[in-house]
Amino acid sequence: MTSTIQLISPVDGRVYAERRCADAAQIDQALAAAEAAQAQWKRRPLSERAVFCNAAVDAMLAMKADIVPELAWQMGRPVRFGAGELRGFEERARHMIAIAPEALAAIEPTPINGFRRHIKREPLGTVLVVAPWNYPYLTAVNTIIPALMAGNSVILKHASQTLLVGERFAEAFRRAHLPEGLFQNLLLSHVNTGAIIASGRVQQVNFTGSVEAGKSMEHAAVGGFLGVGLELGGKDPAYVRADANLEHAVENLVDGSYFNSGQSCCAVERIYVDEKIYPAFVERFVALTRQYVLGSPLDEATTLGPLVNPAAAEFVRGQIAEALSKGAKALIDPKTFPADAPGSAYLAPQVLVDVTHQMSVMREESFGPVVGIMPVASDDDAIALMNDSEFGLSASIWTQDLAAAERLGNEIDTGTVFMNRCDYLDPALAWTGVKNSGRGVTLSRLGYEHLTRAKSFHLRHEI
Repeated sequence: MTSTIQLISPVDGRVYAERRCADAAQIDQALAAAEAAQAQWKRRPLSERAVFCNAAVDAMLAMKADIVPELAWQMGRPVRFGAGELRGFEERARHMIAIAPEALAAIEPTPINGFRRHIKREPLGTVLVVAPWNYPYLTAVNTIIPALMAGNSVILKHASQTLLVGERFAEAFRRAHLPEGLFQNLLLSHVNTGAIIASGRVQQVNFTGSVEAGKSMEHAAVGGFLGVGLELGGKDPAYVRADANLEHAVENLVDGSYFNSGQSCCAVERIYVDEKIYPAFVERFVALTRQYVLGSPLDEATTLGPLVNPAAAEFVRGQIAEALSKGAKALIDPKTFPADAPGSAYLAPQVLVDVTHQMSVMREESFGPVVGIMPVASDDDAIALMNDSEFGLSASIWTQDLAAAERLGNEIDTGTVFMNRCDYLDPALAWTGVKNSGRGVTLSRLGYEHLTRAKSFHLRHEI
């Protein structure tokens, strides 16, 4: 029996879209088509692959007018910010296409007379991409474009909350005339996703989502000898040193905390501030937070939309309540945000002080518009607190001392260190995490190493 998935919009709680999951026969057909298409695709020159991929990017951008409001209905992103995701989508896609010739070039060891030796980068086969709803275009493109450029076929399983995004990808590749079977979008149940991973018919799975779901992916892959790339979120810290540009730090950290309603794996969720500037920082941070407009994401005036569903908002409300019960102080009155309604997906931003690491809000991923701010007496205190987490995705240091930022960055257990910026992925740099933030790499030339395998040629041509 084929199941059906309903996409419930966080805007008004109604069913926005409904689709049937792929059945066993459709899945088998898709996997067979992917294998057949990949066998031919890997023989295509890299320049030809680039033409198809660039055409698909062009096709996606041509759908912007429809995609922006569609995103708001699916996951709550305000329409005033919707186009930003497509700009990031294009930046990452074009960069990975541009660096492919260098990243995939053969490695030539020191020449030896009478021998021809080199290492090629061979495609893996079929890559399964399991993408999340919070940045549905950005996270998916991190793997889809480089996987295709490397000579693989791709099966996309997008989150049910953003199932229309998968359809947009399929339409973009259709308009680009990509060979049939090379990219396929499948709506899959959790059971069928696991079955595909365990089937031996995909050679790599790249997943972005929760820690528990990541464990399920690894469990499904046990014994299959396939690659598993996992990006599992974070509890990203920021440290504001006494010499920081205060206005710049406040402006960017407020945005880094609340953009996308805090629903970002690399959102700033905890801030440590040198005690000498702590009062001024908190005062300005709160003042800027109060300027946010919570409301319907379809309204151009809205700067803070709903969380993805009421349950997500209730989790954050629970974290705030637990912190208050342990002595924290809330600096934002939710009543000043009329759209905030208990039991709904609409949640006012919140700033908490007098927080400690005995509180969930400082240790467990919130994935919502709340941030705790703590004073620290020294760099050493800040580093100890920043590292006191099961996660390690990104961390930011706010200072005018480049040497100090590099020195402190070396001591932080994290995948990315920022100085004077946050919540951003540079496609020229490796996107990776440590501890429970995951394993593997996407983006940069290193991302190609996880989508290919080495093949050595040792050719003796003089006997």
